[in-house]
Amino acid sequence: MSGVGSVLYWIVGVVAVQRLGELWLSRRNTRRLLDQGGVEHGARHYPLIVAVHLAWLAALVLWVDAGTEPSWLFLVLYLALQLARVWILWSLGRFWTVRVITLRDAPLIRRGPYRFLRHPNYVVVSAEIAVLPLVFGAWELALGFTLANLAILRHRITVENAALAERA
Repeated sequence: MSGVGSVLYWIVGVVAVQRLGELWLSRRNTRRLLDQGGVEHGARHYPLIVAVHLAWLAALVLWVDAGTEPSWLFLVLYLALQLARVWILWSLGRFWTVRVITLRDAPLIRRGPYRFLRHPNYVVVSAEIAVLPLVFGAWELALGFTLANLAILRHRITVENAALAERA
């Protein structure tokens, strides 16, 4: 199957729409937090994160043959990661954003996956970036974008930990 009806295009399209929905939710939450006196940390690295995510999806469309049959095992794994993503969003609620925003008197979230990991969202995002290309056998894209994402996350986690340390 190739062309507009290919599984690749449908999956990348669904992921793109999901990400756009998350950006909408993030903007709403960011506005609310800033209106309540929240402070953004590390805003300068945010465009890099956006660029990596856009390039990741574009690379799938540009470099993977549209007729490539998906690996159903990796697709199921990717879908499981989406359940983890929903759990994270649900756990953070109004505090979830794609930016690092702190609200001085807000408690640190310790429910959901945050009971077990300090940064579960970054674990899920890193896994997504690796797994989605593997759905189509594109291990080179999985490796390259995973390394690029980890380089940015290293800085991002440092910024976030410093911001959260003020409230711990």
